[in-house]
Amino acid sequence: MYNPNYLMMTAGPTMVRKNVMEKRSEFFGNPDIDDDFFKFYDELREKTSKIFGCSKSNIVIMSGEGMVGLDSACASLCEKGDRVLIIENGLFGAGFADLVRPYGATPVTLSFDSKNKIDVKKVEEFLEKDSNFKFATVVHCDTPTGVLNDVESICKLLKSKGILTVVDTVAAIGGEHFNMESFGADIALGGSQKAFSAPPGLTILGVSDDAWRAIKNRKEPIPSFYCNLSYWDSCVENKLFPYTMPASDIMGFEQAIDNLLEEGIDEVVKRHHKVAKYCREKIQELGLKLYIEDGFASTVTSFYVPEGFTPNEFIKLLKEKHQILISGSYGDFAKYILRVGHMGESATIENIDKVIAGIKDILK
Repeated sequence: MYNPNYLMMTAGPTMVRKNVMEKRSEFFGNPDIDDDFFKFYDELREKTSKIFGCSKSNIVIMSGEGMVGLDSACASLCEKGDRVLIIENGLFGAGFADLVRPYGATPVTLSFDSKNKIDVKKVEEFLEKDSNFKFATVVHCDTPTGVLNDVESICKLLKSKGILTVVDTVAAIGGEHFNMESFGADIALGGSQKAFSAPPGLTILGVSDDAWRAIKNRKEPIPSFYCNLSYWDSCVENKLFPYTMPASDIMGFEQAIDNLLEEGIDEVVKRHHKVAKYCREKIQELGLKLYIEDGFASTVTSFYVPEGFTPNEFIKLLKEKHQILISGSYGDFAKYILRVGHMGESATIENIDKVIAGIKDILK
């Protein structure tokens, strides 16, 4: 029987408040035919839109982990022959190329150093020479390293060139300032298990009016059913979802959103900034070196694994001796990076103190 009992300070999923778990256990009714469920879903879109910075008609909440949202954005926008600009400075950013290829698009990758945020000036210089792209992709917080990018400036620049933007803000939204409308983002992607502090299982998208038009005016049909965003445009008005909705997951998500809005989104962002700064300072006080040089995310902190340990050894010791779970990384980063997640419910000074005390004990 799987019965974990530890403080989860990973780069997602995050700790989930008791009232969220209790809400998920309540009777959920029939989401296919109950008119009240469609009303509930629409009201939840209104609440969620306050965090995304858009109108409720631009919000889609669908079943599936955050990657489903990324895949849906690419499936719904890409057509054969489209050129897509992949702006990346990390593993997840570069991974967008693999998401557009299956749908017939040609990715063009513009790469930057993973230790620093994307240089917007160099993006501008690149676009002055070549701006023939249907859309561009960029990651707000590239989670494997915890680098934070200035997506506001990047989106505004791309919009000025007539290029749609797909922003992966899964590991940032809720912990960093984000506003679709003022930024000029066209599809913004979130996941329930990060700073929202709900269990994994839902992907949340903000889809701009420009993005809806691009999806509706395609020359070719969208080559997917599950990842076809066009089915979500009028689902509330038509009282018809593309598939049976995970009602208990959505009820829990609403409670998580209520928790966040009760604290106040600006206050939540301030808390994440404070905790992240504190975490970085305490890690450095232990004599450990941060990986990022410029562009520190407020949701995850990465640092080099202490000398004499492998990442897996260190993670195992911290879990076994102190009942604290932190993250390793992925790809080449997995060889030398450890990560502390401080998102949502996990983002408290008290939790960071426990992590630091555990690391300090192991280093002794």
